[in-house]
Amino acid sequence: MPRFKLTLEYFGPAFAGWQRQAHAMGVQQVLEDAIEKFCQQQPRLHVAGRTDAGVHALGQVAHVDIAKDVEADTVRDALNFHVRPHPVVVVECARVDDDFHARFHCTARRYRYLILNRPAPPALAAHYCWHVPRALDVPAMQEAANTLRGTHDFSTFRAQGCQSNSPIKTLDELRFEVKDAMVIVHVRAPSFLYHQVRNMVGTLAQVGTRQWDLSQFQAALAAKNRAAGGPTAPPQGLYFVAAHYDKTVLETGLPDPKDDNTA
Repeated sequence: MPRFKLTLEYFGPAFAGWQRQAHAMGVQQVLEDAIEKFCQQQPRLHVAGRTDAGVHALGQVAHVDIAKDVEADTVRDALNFHVRPHPVVVVECARVDDDFHARFHCTARRYRYLILNRPAPPALAAHYCWHVPRALDVPAMQEAANTLRGTHDFSTFRAQGCQSNSPIKTLDELRFEVKDAMVIVHVRAPSFLYHQVRNMVGTLAQVGTRQWDLSQFQAALAAKNRAAGGPTAPPQGLYFVAAHYDKTVLETGLPDPKDDNTA
């Protein structure tokens, strides 16, 4: 049965997260229903990183086996037809090897978080960013963020309900970029704890608004306790940007299968 890799874009606030749910609409359900309409089979989608309610995706990756001998472009166009009017799109579709796994073979996941930092609230971008009216000291936020890079116990940024076996994670990138009034947070790691990115951003904002200094931030990390951290940044500012794959992962092993990756 042919296996296809789907690169997806979706508008987070329209969904109750990635996963199929009994009483709410998930991205997974919309796509699986579209596949069923296309090829009259009940498929099972596997995704690189499950996103929470309200979180957007620019380059989410999933795979699915389709019992139909069709070209990848046909799969893309058919699914984009059947998912309407839901705001999810198959940007790319590619035929992959039968052993490819969107989740277990993913070597890095990239997220982006947008903060609109100005006194006036957004008229157009309310569903696409977190509005912080108080001026942010971005250099101070970057200095604090630098202490998070590398391998740490991230319990302070781990939400209740996280299914990961360990709070130890390796953060490869946590970088700030400023474009006019928009503060862009770039984050990359092999995997994340539940709400890790949103909890890190919310806590770093405490430093940016000068409610915390660097030593308080470092103490929060060292506490290894969620109660010691700052608030959770809202979901609409978070974007799943990309999932990265490397053939060497087949030789080096697979990540913890209980990682939520709902950052």
